[in-house]
Amino acid sequence: MNVSAIIKLTVSMAIFGSIGFFTIHTGVPATELVFIRCVCATLFLGALWLITGGHKTEVWNKKELLRTLLCGVFIVLNWVFLFKAFEEMSISIAISIYNLAPIFVLILGALLLKEKMTVQALVATITCFIGSIFIIGLQNFISLSEFMQSGFVWALLSALFYAFTMLTSRTIKNLSAYALTFIQTAVGIVMLVPFVDFSLFEGLTTTNWLYILGTGFIHTGFVYYLFFDSIRSLSTILVSVLVFVDPVVAILLDMLLLDFMPSPIQTLGILLIFGGIFYTIYIPKQKAHLQE
Repeated sequence: MNVSAIIKLTVSMAIFGSIGFFTIHTGVPATELVFIRCVCATLFLGALWLITGGHKTEVWNKKELLRTLLCGVFIVLNWVFLFKAFEEMSISIAISIYNLAPIFVLILGALLLKEKMTVQALVATITCFIGSIFIIGLQNFISLSEFMQSGFVWALLSALFYAFTMLTSRTIKNLSAYALTFIQTAVGIVMLVPFVDFSLFEGLTTTNWLYILGTGFIHTGFVYYLFFDSIRSLSTILVSVLVFVDPVVAILLDMLLLDFMPSPIQTLGILLIFGGIFYTIYIPKQKAHLQE
């Protein structure tokens, strides 16, 4: 067991769990925040890539490069939609819906890649869907205007594009983690610069800038470094379990620092979502391991 890799992944997920708290204190909208995040991460990861000498040993492949560019588009949209969700709903609720991504991977895999959808996966999907309804509240599904204003659509889109990111990144085998993330964040800069309102950065306080730079250098640059440096040394099952540190930290910070308190029905919804995801990721693999 690689203890160092386990610690790195746990720390990265714990840090990322605080991104919602940082986001709401930046004072800038989602598009502008993701743009700065991409700039900071590109500088940080590009510097590490050069310092480690990885740029000299990269194996470039035209198809992989195109997939990496597409992956960059998906991950940037994922970030924008997630931060928009934070603007409309509590961090706990947004993160709970965002973590539906593994379920979307199963569904998209079945639809696009013709992968087999098991009974267990179908049950987990239905469970997570019911959980999402409980979180938002049945009344918001009755009124279209309230539903659209709830932030649910933004959180759901962020989960969907994260699933697209995971499916696309599966096909990238030769590029290093540094090259992969450097290209993705550079794509984000190019994508977002036409839409950024730079006047929104005027009049920001020192505190605002500390939170903005924190989301860029810490939550993107440093966390990406720890994440990609660790996952290649760990089993898929272990990675799947440790990523749950992220939403747990996010929900705890939301409750402790922002005084969020879910209703009993929302609590049930959160438990249903994470129970369904955990069952989908962990239990079937555990059964397969026992059958070997």
